[in-house]
Amino acid sequence: MLAREGWEAFYDAHGQGQLRHIATNTVAEIANPHRPLSPKEVERRDQLAAYLDKGSEDDLIEEVLLPLFRQLGFHRITAAGHKDKALEYGKDVWMKYTLPTLHVLYFGIQAKKGRLDSAGMSKAGGSNIAEILNQVTMMLGHEIFDPELNRRVLVDHAFIVAGGEITKQARNWLGERLDATKRSQVMFMDREDILNLYVVTNLPLPKGALPPTPSFTGLDDDIPF
Repeated sequence: MLAREGWEAFYDAHGQGQLRHIATNTVAEIANPHRPLSPKEVERRDQLAAYLDKGSEDDLIEEVLLPLFRQLGFHRITAAGHKDKALEYGKDVWMKYTLPTLHVLYFGIQAKKGRLDSAGMSKAGGSNIAEILNQVTMMLGHEIFDPELNRRVLVDHAFIVAGGEITKQARNWLGERLDATKRSQVMFMDREDILNLYVVTNLPLPKGALPPTPSFTGLDDDIPF
């Protein structure tokens, strides 16, 4: 039945059943980050969590977020490097997503490594949500250049991404200070979202998240008989 319709069933590297379209070799999978994880996936999730704890903000963006959003179907993903930080206008990454109707939506990402809260001032390992309010406002009001269309376009939606927790108070504080139009344009993605999405989309872990390979240099070269 599946072969007649051009599909084949297979098990991936993690033992999960998948469907693959034979002609295009694409996997028909809807990533569900809320499903129960297999023991292997739990192990990979823990390894990625440890990597986020020790990695930098650039590691979060370049090694985790960029591969993740590519896997989720976003394209033309462009990250602002250190040389462009002064010109990034509130966004660390911009990208676009093509709807089934072929309409295109543009997204900006403002990423922070640690926890986002609504405290009066930033704490160690965290960021104040007020610090990114201006960045989000700049992001939604600034045009970006799409070289594929050869024209400037506005960002439709903004992702606020944190490698730690985004507190409920921080979300509410930001929502109260954005008008109704901008409020509907802002989406949040915290540590739990990143970990679960990364694991269920079967992305390979960053090199820094992999356990060290065992060394055999201490073994005796002579073979005992």
